Amino acid sequence: MENALRRFKRKVQQEDIIKEIKKHSYYMKPGEKRRAKQALSRKRLRKKQRRELD
Repeated sequence: MENALRRFKRKVQQEDIIKEIKKHSYYMKPGEKRRAKQALSRKRLRKKQRRELD
């Protein structure tokens, strides 16, 4: 039983099912979605730049 649960959890993680569920759990207006995407992009860029400085 524990082995099956472990396999199930691994499969769910690999297929990003949790991310999909969270993404579809509520409606985002197109503008909100765009702003969130841009904010994530800026965050990644800042993180990348910090890594290059170190």
